[in-house]
Amino acid sequence: MAQTFDVCIRGAGVVGRTLALLLARERLRVALVAPAAGAQADDVRAYALNTASRTLLESVRAWPDAEHATAVLQMQVHADQDGMVCFDAAQQGCDALTWIVDVPALEARLQDAVRFQPQVEQLTEPVAAPLTVVCEGRASRTREEFGAEFDITPYGQHAIATRLVCERPHGQVARQWFAPDGSILAFLPLDGAQGNSVAVVWSVPQEQAAHWLQASDEDFTAQLRVASHDSLGALQALGPRASWPLQQAQARHWCGALPGERSQSWVLAGDAAHNVHPLAGQGLNLGLGDARTLARVLHERAAWRGVGDMRLLRGYERERKAALLPMGMAMDGLQQLFARRESALAALRNWGMKGFERSGPLKAWVARRAMGTD
Repeated sequence: MAQTFDVCIRGAGVVGRTLALLLARERLRVALVAPAAGAQADDVRAYALNTASRTLLESVRAWPDAEHATAVLQMQVHADQDGMVCFDAAQQGCDALTWIVDVPALEARLQDAVRFQPQVEQLTEPVAAPLTVVCEGRASRTREEFGAEFDITPYGQHAIATRLVCERPHGQVARQWFAPDGSILAFLPLDGAQGNSVAVVWSVPQEQAAHWLQASDEDFTAQLRVASHDSLGALQALGPRASWPLQQAQARHWCGALPGERSQSWVLAGDAAHNVHPLAGQGLNLGLGDARTLARVLHERAAWRGVGDMRLLRGYERERKAALLPMGMAMDGLQQLFARRESALAALRNWGMKGFERSGPLKAWVARRAMGTD
C-alpha cells in the first residue's frame, strides 16, 4: 500500500527540518523532500539566532552545544564617522543578546532529530499531500511552479562570507562597521567564550565582489583588517569565501491551491517567502518564526478543518506579513541610508546613531525586538 502523508515539505534546510519536527509532534505524517546530496563544499556560514529561535530549536532537541553556539554578550555597531551604538546583555538583564551558530553543526543536529522521528519520511521527490510547504530558499523553483509572484528589489551589493582566525580573542562581542562606500562588515564570534575565530559577512558594492573573491588571502585579510579598524589584530583566512547577491524580496501571495488540484494547498515559509538584508542577522530568525507560527496555526485548528484549509493558511500569511513588515522596513531603511554618500547625510546618520545610543527605552525596546523577547 502506498504511503500517505498529511504534509509534504519541499526543502530540507534549517526551516524545513524544524517545521517537519514541529508537525511530527502534532502526529502529522510528514514527507521531507530534498534532492540527493552531491559533493558539498565547506560551509562557512553562521547564523545569529535570538532567544525565540533558541527556545524553538531546544523544543525539538536540535540546539548545538556551546562550542558551536557562541553567546554574544555585547554588540558594537560603528558608523562611517564617529557614531556608535552598543548593546550589552548585562544591561538587558539576559545571558546573551544572541548566539552565533555554526551552520553545519545546526544542520547535523536537525538531521539527527529528523532521522529518529518516525512521523517524518525523507524523500528525494515530492509526493501528493493535502498541504505542501515550500521551504526551498530564495531561488525556489517550486514557488515559480505554483505561480507565486516574487517581488525583488536588488541592493546592488553582494555578501562575502568566510571565516578568520584573529590575533586577539573576540571576547564574545559581535562587531559591525558601516563604511563610507556603503559596504558593511560584520565579525561574528565563533568557537565559544574563549575563541579567537570569527565568521565574516562583508556586504560590498557588486562591482567589487569579483575582485575580493579572487584576491589572495593576504590582500583580502589586509583589507578586512583596515575595514575593522584593527579591532582584533592580525587576521588569517580559515576557510573558503562564498558570495551571493543581496536583495529585499517578498512573495505577493504566500498560499494558494495547487494548480489543477483544488483539494491540495501550498504555502511558503522562510527565504522562499521573504528576503531581508543580513545587516541585523534576522533572516533565519524570521524563517523560524514562520515555522513556529504555521505549526501553531495547524495545532489550533478545529477538528473538522484539514491542514490545507485556506482560511488557516491565509491567517498564517497575514500574521507573518505583519511580523515581517517592521523588520523589513528597518533593514531596508538602514541599508538605503548608509548606501548614500552625501556628506550631509553622513553627518545626519552619525548624529542619529549617537542619539539612539542615548535613547534609553527606545534602545531597550529595539534590543528586545531583535532578541525575540518583546
